[in-house]
Amino acid sequence: MASLNVGNLGEYLREQRRTAQLSLRQLADAAGVSNPYLSQIERGLRKPSAEVLQQVAKALRISAETLYVRAGILDEREREELETRAVILADPSINERQKNVLLQIYDSFRRENGFDVAPDTGSEFHGAAEAKSRIDADADGGAESGAGPDARGPRAAGGSDADPPAN
Repeated sequence: MASLNVGNLGEYLREQRRTAQLSLRQLADAAGVSNPYLSQIERGLRKPSAEVLQQVAKALRISAETLYVRAGILDEREREELETRAVILADPSINERQKNVLLQIYDSFRRENGFDVAPDTGSEFHGAAEAKSRIDADADGGAESGAGPDARGPRAAGGSDADPPAN
């Protein structure tokens, strides 16, 4: 059987498995795949699906996106963008509206620097300055915008996409 062109995925998986002090059989059981199948992936004889990579990543407690890049499923830039988004969304110290605003600013800067922004992540604001004014309004307790303690922004609250109030 000829080796497939899956980058250095197999070598990387073996290294991660050994670092986690797991046998091939233990990792296969934890990931819900067969021992021979996982062995073939490590030897570069099989190209796993994104679902299998996600299961293996979860079992190894590593980023699935990293495995996607190594398998050629995801571009490195896309991985970095996804990881940036994931970190923002996972931050427990900020509320959902604040996370949305940060993602909107991030998208605005990416567009400004010539990078594509996925259609479903487009900003409701027309630029970083408007998003910043939204953050500033939130820092003031939302008094000027009439926001209460449960306010989550116009979209989350079912409101309009109107521009935020000026300070």
